[in-house]
Amino acid sequence: MPKARIYRPDKTAMQSGKAGMKRWILEFAPDQPYFIDGLMGWTGMRDMTRQLVLRFATKEEAVAYAKANGIEFELFEPHVRRQVKKTYADNFRYQKPA
Repeated sequence: MPKARIYRPDKTAMQSGKAGMKRWILEFAPDQPYFIDGLMGWTGMRDMTRQLVLRFATKEEAVAYAKANGIEFELFEPHVRRQVKKTYADNFRYQKPA
């Protein structure tokens, strides 16, 4: 069985909302490489575990599931975002040149 990775997804760059960032995901690493179909030139894969994505409410649930089913896994801790609070007026504040 291929190795799995457990992580919490980051927010998408396309939207400012943080929906879906609280769940932890367990997904499998590719076991076989992609191949190119000779007739159509499409990219394909024969590894069906790559399509399996499991979602958990907490990190502990995901780790417990992997251990209970004998899945080798790698845990990725999320980066903590530091939000800088500033007002719209800060965009126009005068700063002396250095």
